[in-house]
Amino acid sequence: MALPLHDATSSPSDPDVRGGGMSAVGEEEEEEEEEERLAAKPLLSGSAPSPYAETKESEEEREGGGAAGEGEGEGYARLEGWRREGVVRCGRALARAMLFVFGFYWIREYDCRFPDAEDEHQEQSKELGRPGAVVSNHVSYVDILYHMSSSFPSFVAKRSVARLPMVGLISKCLGCIFVQRESKTADFKGVSGAVTERIQRAHQQKNSPMMLLFPEGTTTNGDYLLPFKTGAFLAKAPVKPVILRYPYKRFSPAWDTMSGARHVFLLLCQFVNNLEVIHLPVYYPSEQEKEDPKLYANNVRKLMAVEGNLILSDLGLAEKRVYHAALNVYRAISKPSSKQDRVR
Repeated sequence: MALPLHDATSSPSDPDVRGGGMSAVGEEEEEEEEEERLAAKPLLSGSAPSPYAETKESEEEREGGGAAGEGEGEGYARLEGWRREGVVRCGRALARAMLFVFGFYWIREYDCRFPDAEDEHQEQSKELGRPGAVVSNHVSYVDILYHMSSSFPSFVAKRSVARLPMVGLISKCLGCIFVQRESKTADFKGVSGAVTERIQRAHQQKNSPMMLLFPEGTTTNGDYLLPFKTGAFLAKAPVKPVILRYPYKRFSPAWDTMSGARHVFLLLCQFVNNLEVIHLPVYYPSEQEKEDPKLYANNVRKLMAVEGNLILSDLGLAEKRVYHAALNVYRAISKPSSKQDRVR
């Protein structure tokens, strides 16, 4: 810990020491010279920065590397060579093992191709490069495990995820961008810029990991597709649409209304779970779509709805929060009545 500097580096405040007969102009000149000497001393002597600077840096590190929350995840995003290959292989194997524990022994994957546009798609892929992001519908936390086992991409996560014991380490290895979900200040703009930069980098550089984004912004029951947010489409780069479906007989893997711990327990009690994945061709935006991210997002959403047999819905995260709030009120009201019935 750096100690505050005294005596030799800070001007004394005692008038006797400073010289009681100095004029006001002389005092100002001495103070300006002293400030210049203090500002230059760390640069000349190579000493440690001030305690305030250390505190500020540590706060930024704890909060995920500044406004964009990108610092903690940049390590994997910039790995190259055998280190990156080792992280990717270990991460994919670990994610597949976790899916096996959850009962997803077989995963059916379908590669959807459009015969009429296959030749055109191959020409575009050579000219326009690889996709910068994977966009997927969001049904459950299992979605992340599948995408980790498939392509091991980076994704956006809540800042609190970085502090979790095991999940935090995995998310940092994935190169996640950590954000404060409730924040709508300049930090939000910083995160949007970081996501756009990461997508563009993945589109231009072959060894850079793609971003995984859920444009709906929340989970659904798997039958509907909510309106897409434009964050994944601001970079004007091609995207890879992926559709996830969870056929079930008893318990739905879709995580919607119950607590996470209870859902995990009930999912583990169902020994066999099913997952179907539809890989759509890479979507290359037109010039009009590049200039209008909302149009780009809506067109990708319509394509995913048609190919995945999903119902388009106008509801979003705000309506879901209202529903959850009403559900919690109902549960709070119904609990006392049920206890009274037991007493009777």
